[in-house]
Parts: sequence; C-alpha cells; structure tokens
Amino acid sequence: MTRLARYLKPYTLLLVLAVALLFTQAMADLSLPDYLSRIVNNGIQQSGVENPVPQAIRQSEMNKVTLFLTDADKNTVLGHYTLVKQGSADYDKYVTQYPTLAKEPVYVLNGDLSATELYTLKPVLSKALLAVSGIEAAVADPSKAAALGSQGGFDLSKLPAGTDPFTMLSILPAAIRSNLLASANKRFEVMGESMIEQAAVAAVKTEYVALGINTEALQNNYVIHNGVIMLLISLLSGTCTIVVGYLSARAAAGMARNLRRDVFNKVESFSSHEFDKFSVSSLITRSTNDVSQLQMLIVIMIRMVIYAPILAIGGIYKAISTDASMWWTIALAVVALLGFIIATFSVALPKFKIIQKLTDRLNLVTRENLSGMMVIRAFNTQGFEEKRFDKANTDLTDTNLYVNRVMALMMPFMMLIMNGVTVLIIWVGAHQVAESHMQIGNMIAFMQYGIQVVMAFLFISFMFIILPRASVSAERIADVLDVEPAIQDPKDPKRFPAPFKGTVEFRNVAFRYPGAEEDVLHHLNFTAKPGQTTAFIGSTGSGKSTLINLIPRFYDVTGGSILVDGTDIREITQHELRERIGYIPQKGNLFSGTIDSNLRYADENASEEELMTAATVAQASNFIAEKPEKLMTPVSQGGTNVSGGQRQRLSIARALVKRAPIYIFDDSFSALDFKTDVALRKALKENTGDSTVLIVAQRISTIKTAEQIIVLDEGRIVGMGTHDELMEDCETYREIALSQLSLEELAS
Repeated sequence: MTRLARYLKPYTLLLVLAVALLFTQAMADLSLPDYLSRIVNNGIQQSGVENPVPQAIRQSEMNKVTLFLTDADKNTVLGHYTLVKQGSADYDKYVTQYPTLAKEPVYVLNGDLSATELYTLKPVLSKALLAVSGIEAAVADPSKAAALGSQGGFDLSKLPAGTDPFTMLSILPAAIRSNLLASANKRFEVMGESMIEQAAVAAVKTEYVALGINTEALQNNYVIHNGVIMLLISLLSGTCTIVVGYLSARAAAGMARNLRRDVFNKVESFSSHEFDKFSVSSLITRSTNDVSQLQMLIVIMIRMVIYAPILAIGGIYKAISTDASMWWTIALAVVALLGFIIATFSVALPKFKIIQKLTDRLNLVTRENLSGMMVIRAFNTQGFEEKRFDKANTDLTDTNLYVNRVMALMMPFMMLIMNGVTVLIIWVGAHQVAESHMQIGNMIAFMQYGIQVVMAFLFISFMFIILPRASVSAERIADVLDVEPAIQDPKDPKRFPAPFKGTVEFRNVAFRYPGAEEDVLHHLNFTAKPGQTTAFIGSTGSGKSTLINLIPRFYDVTGGSILVDGTDIREITQHELRERIGYIPQKGNLFSGTIDSNLRYADENASEEELMTAATVAQASNFIAEKPEKLMTPVSQGGTNVSGGQRQRLSIARALVKRAPIYIFDDSFSALDFKTDVALRKALKENTGDSTVLIVAQRISTIKTAEQIIVLDEGRIVGMGTHDELMEDCETYREIALSQLSLEELAS
C-alpha cells in the first residue's frame, strides 16, 4: 500500500483541506450534545436561567443571602453588584426590565462576568441561595423547621408567630448562623456541584418572578436561541460532509486515473519476457478491478478514517468531561468492539487475497471462451467449458459469500453494542440523577457521546471491510509498476548513421528464454541487405519467429549482437529502432474502428491515396472497393468481422503505409491463397525494392525467389543461399521443398 502513496502527492492540498473540514465537522458534531444538554438542563429544567448568579436581586433578598456569607465572600458578591433605586442614574433603564424596582431597590449585576469571576461566585451564591430558600421552606412547614433546628442548633418552629426569621438571624450571634450554614453544607456534600447550582437556580427563578420578569419568555428565548445554534451547527456539519465527499471523490478518481495511466504505460513498455510473468487477464484485472478497489478505499479512508479517530477521541473526552464516573460504560463498549473487529478480520483477511486470484481466474476463463468460441463450437465442448466456467465462478462466489457472511455479523453486533451502551448509560445515569449526582441533560449528552464513540468505531470497521482487499489490490498494482522491463533503452543512446540504409547483421547471435536451461538459437551469423529479400524456413520449433522477434527487440539476445547499419541495436532507443521497421506479425491483429483508422495506425498523416496504394500492393483494394463504405468500413475488435486472409492483407497494408526501410513478415502469407500470394510478392518487390525484407515462411513457393534463404534446424543455421543452391547443398531444405512441391514445380 505504501508503495503507491506517491500517487496521492498531487492531491495533498485537497487532502489537507478535507482534513480541516473533517476536523470542523467533528467539532460541530461533538458540540451538538452539549447544546442539547443546555436546552434540557437550562432551558427546560431551569426555565432559561443559565446559572445561580442572578442578573438582578431585590435588596431585601440580598440582605437575606449575605447573612450566610463570610465577610470576604460578602464583599466579593456585593462588589459585583450595583444598588439601583429611585433617583439612581440608571433607574429609568432598569425599571422597565425589573418592574419591582418601582417599589424597592434592586441590586443589578455589573455587566457580563468573566469565566473566573463566574467560577468564584457560583458556589458561594448557590449555597447561600439554597440556605435562604431552605429557611423559607422551613418557616412554611413546621416539621422542616424542627428538623433544621435539630441540625443547626436554631429551632425556627419556636419563633413567635409573625416573626421574620431572617431579622432574628441578623441579630443572633454569628456562631449560630455558622452552625446553620455548616448544617446546610453537610446536605450539599451529597450533591454534585452541578446539582447544587441547578437547585439554586430555582431560587433565582423565584427571584426573577418577584422582580416582574417574564420567565416564560426567558425560557422560550433560551430554547429558541440554542435551537437555532444547533441548526446552524448541523448545517455547517452537513456542508462539510458534502464538500469532503466531493474532495475525496476528486482525489480518489484522480489517483485512479493516474494509476490506470501508469499501469497502461508500464505494460506498453513490457517486453515479451514480462508478458510471460503476467497473464493478460491478470493485467486487465489489475488495471480495472484492482484500481477500482483502491479508489473506493481512498474515498472511505478520507471520509471515515480521518473523521472517525477525531470523533472517537473527542467523544471520549467530552463524555468524561460531562461525567467522569461513567467512563467505564464507554470503555466496556470500546473493548467489546475492538475484540469483535480483531476476531472478524483474523478470519476474513486470508480470504481477501484469494478473492483477487479467483477474479483473475474467472477473467482468464471468460476471455479464453470468448476468444475461442468458434473452436469450442467446432469441437462441441460447450458443456466442458460451461463446467469450467461454473467451477471458476462458483469458487469466487463461495469465497465472496464466506467473507460476506463473516462481515454480515458486524452490523448486528455493532447495533447491539450501540443499543446496549445506550441502555447501560440510561440505567446508570438514572441512578445518578436519582441520587442528585447528575443532571438529566448531562445524562442525555453522555449517552449521545457514547453513541458517537461507538459510531466512530463503526466507521473504522467499514474501513476494515475494504482495507484488506484494497491492500491486496494495491500490492498487485505495485507489483506491475515496480517491474523493471528486461529491455531498457541505453542511458546514452547512439543514433543510426545517415543516410540510413537498413542492413541487418546477425553476428554470432545466441538466445535463451528467461528461466530456460538451454539456448534456442545458437551462433547465428548472416547479413540481410537492402534491396534484397532474406527468407527463413525450417521445421516447426526451429526458431524462425524467435529470430525475427530479436530484431525489433521484443527479446534481447543473450549472446552475440545484432547490428543495423553497423550499430548494435541495444545502443539505440527502442523508439528509433522500431521507427525504421515495418512489422507484420504471424497473427494479423486489427483494432476496433475502421479500415482507414487501422491503416493510419502506421502513419496518421498518410493521405487517402497512400492508403489505397498500400492496400493495392497488399492485394486488399478489391475487397475494400466492394464494401459500401470503402475505407470507412467498420472493423470490430480483433478484426473478427473480416476473414483471416483479409485480416492478414490489411496487416500487410498497414505496415506498407509506414514506408519503412526494413520490413519483417513473420509468416504473414500463410492465410493467402497461392494466386494472391504470388501477386502480393510481385507487387511487394516492386514497391519495396530499396528496403531490407525479412520473411518467415512455411511454404517454399513464398520464398523461392528470395535472394537469400536461411534454413534453420533446432536453432542453428544448416543452410544459406538461393533456392537453387540450397536444393543442391542443403538436405533439410530439399526435404521441406519436396514435401510441398513436385520436382517440376520446383524447377519452374
């Protein structure tokens, strides 16, 4: 996988932008439970009152509160408030906000508090407000008054009727007030800090009602304000999702395009040796299916792999910040998830490697069946081929089904974990709420954070589904890209001398196929000259096609050298060498398009007259003229809509369009009848008179007029000369000739 990392380098900016957007999205998603907690805790339960530090408080109520403050705390609290009464400069401003100001003075908070100031005032005012509200409740209920007196040493139930307990407390010794405050603090110890503040907020709300503030409007405004923020955050998260999806798709598609291009370019540089290592079906799978697997991986990797860890870490941090005592619920879910994911992929991973090999096998069988359909029908082996295809198809299907069955367990298990952790958090959180250790909104937020953490691991599990198979695909692609072709251009190439003639010389040439134990060509020495035809003949397997393939460097010699115009072809670039050669393979291969596009394959700038001249020489002009669309007649893939002879003649015409100084005919006349063969060779001699022509043939009649005939037997030259000379001196040639033609035909 790392071997292909360089293909993401051009998209670094897109990836950085995607990461930034994913971080923004994760932060947005992680902030939503916090706002929901605020709506539940502050908006619903606290009627929109955010904290126990009142924005305004009546002077009479402040006097009660300060009874339960130390002198230092009293000075701190009063230092943050300004007393407003009739005649004050801001009286008109505040009387509309706090109508009760018209009846009695009101303490107003001095602007917005800093986080430090708020942190200092909240616990002080919370406990004092709760103490005041507790005494007021005790006065209304004698049983509570007695309980408070038993705890604090001051029995409010024994006060004379109509006596204000706070007036009495103000004149009592400070020690008694301290006892009452200490008694209250003992009760506060069992409550969490957030629960103390929430309880104190009820007293603040009561004070706001007494001030004439519309608390219902306050609550609605708070809920709507936070709801709008949540909506905007959700829109931001959705926008980030869309943009990241676009960026990831663009980066993945671009990387896949570059990979396919480089794989194709690499395969084009392969010599025949590399094609012996990689089958055609495997190369097709690697440049299509494997690249698609990798493209899908990049999309998911950018979208989920980066987002999931941010969400998981952020969710754990937020959850612990909300309530650290319930951390174990999330830890339990994470351990269960990791254990299941590890167990699942230890079973499924080996199968992913097998799947790609089975895909290669299926492509191979399919390709062979489609290309060999006529042979299959001719031998009535459809049943055998169907079984062969079914075997490859069934093996791939069974392996895929096995992997899918294993992976199918993931989603139900993930949902079980998600729902289980939700129930567990509700069950534990309910006890925490009942014991006043936790607020309901915090429990809801913790539950959502827990779900987000589980979802993050669910995203990671999706990654694990595609990662093993994509990793195998990446390795297969990298194997192709990392191959160094056996045939390389020299670092400092030479150029052919000018003017170029086209003399081809084999100087003590030997050749051995890669991995073979013996040479297939031994000590070959001959020279093919311009203006002459050099022909090669021999029994099947004698090395004729191998010899011909050495000239355009489809293979490189393993001994000796091949010289063109006195220059070793290994010292010339492959492009320059092949630019001088017109090559007609043994099997004429045409490309999908038209006759015109196939002929222009040799020279795209050739005129129509040049195309028809080449077709005339190749004896193809007659059947082209018979077609309604002439040169624009469609040609199907491989030229399957024309006969074998027509395909071979078009291949010859294509090479002639090139007007090359060297022509190589690798048994290119085998599909032609004798009459066409004779006419073509005659026209060829007239139009390629200055070129070096090398012909591999099986028929004596094709090469009988060649200026030089080379006879091969088991990779060695056993005869060289003209037809007449070889009939006299070469037994091997004479046997081949007599097996094909009578003495009269040979003499004519």
